[in-house]
Amino acid sequence: MNLSLNSVESVLAQIQGLSNSAEDISQLHAFLKQSEELLLSESISLAPLLAQLHPSEHSLGYLYILDAGMYAPTSKEQASELVSCAARFINECVVADQIRLAPEKFISVCKRFKEQVMLLEEPLRGVGPMLTAIQKLRLSSEQLTTLHPEFLLLCLMAKCYKIGFSILEDDIFEVDQPKDFYLYCYYGGMVCIGQKQFPKALELFLNVVTAPMSTLNAIAVEAYKKYILVSLIQNGQFSTSFPKYTSSVAQRNLKNYSQPYLELANSYNLGKISELETCVQTNKDKYEIDNNLGLVQQVVSSIYKRNIQRLTQTYLTLSLQDIANTVQLSSPKEAEMHVLQMIEDGEIYATINQKDGMVRFLEDPEQYKTCGMIEHIDSSIQRIMMLSKKLTCMDERMSCDPSYLAKVGRERQRFDFDDIEGVPQKFNL
Repeated sequence: MNLSLNSVESVLAQIQGLSNSAEDISQLHAFLKQSEELLLSESISLAPLLAQLHPSEHSLGYLYILDAGMYAPTSKEQASELVSCAARFINECVVADQIRLAPEKFISVCKRFKEQVMLLEEPLRGVGPMLTAIQKLRLSSEQLTTLHPEFLLLCLMAKCYKIGFSILEDDIFEVDQPKDFYLYCYYGGMVCIGQKQFPKALELFLNVVTAPMSTLNAIAVEAYKKYILVSLIQNGQFSTSFPKYTSSVAQRNLKNYSQPYLELANSYNLGKISELETCVQTNKDKYEIDNNLGLVQQVVSSIYKRNIQRLTQTYLTLSLQDIANTVQLSSPKEAEMHVLQMIEDGEIYATINQKDGMVRFLEDPEQYKTCGMIEHIDSSIQRIMMLSKKLTCMDERMSCDPSYLAKVGRERQRFDFDDIEGVPQKFNL
């Protein structure tokens, strides 16, 4: 193949001439890889070339030129035009036979696209295209790509929590880079907080805290702080014990970096508003530095609900005045507003007699025999069965993995096979 590399015009000609058949595209790919140095040296002058190409007809060539062009320094106006160009490319490019030849280039373009919209302070412009990029890059909904955290960060900055939450509903089983997993769970947990989906947020933050790690990382520390706060909001309590599968590094060090949050949890467990507020004031600067003050304030608000819930375990009826006095609210009216909100959210079951200001606490009316509940239970069982099959499949694949078998073999040489009790049940792979 004798292709000229003398100018960007020759590159443009090759792209236009070799974007039809699979064989042509294969030749074009080889040519473009040889032309990378030329394209980078001419990055400032590449923008006009994109106007002569179509993102769907010349996807591979467009990708290479766009990638090189995004390295060039740009003004704010040029950056805006580049963002529009990249968004159009992401939305229209053909993945199957072109973009998959150079996925690293596609990822590079998408990441710099995100950087540009952040510099422009217009994160909303990046949300839709980045979601499309993920859908085009991944091979299945079970795969975590390096673009997932970038997308979730854009959703956080643009306050598009609902769109971000939609991608968190996928079950992830394939992860390439540990850092991508940490950031996906951390940003995902923050998106869930924005959506008031606290159970899912707890799950994601716990994933970060308990993930395998040989050294402590900053993402795990920040996730642990938010895990403490969300536990208080959602469960009304926090346990300092870690799950058994948590790495020894995390168990030894995380608490040392989270003392103000553990103090808050201890004050919360006492159930006294005054002590909790004193703790917040004492550590307010630290919460602000961590950008967690808003979440801490939600913790303070939630203690009123927890104290009201405790009353339902002791009393059948209680006046609004008594509720206000017991949980330290300023008036019966404020107590009524809390009780009504909790009834609406399904957190307690009660009725209020407006005439005499009495609250009657009721039992949970759910009998677990409606069609809707049966369907919910059935779907949960089906999902558990699917997860069980997936885990079995992954276990079988791991059992046949050469690196795993080699590691197990090295471990076994350190033990006497007659001493069964001395053989470890788990290995640090």
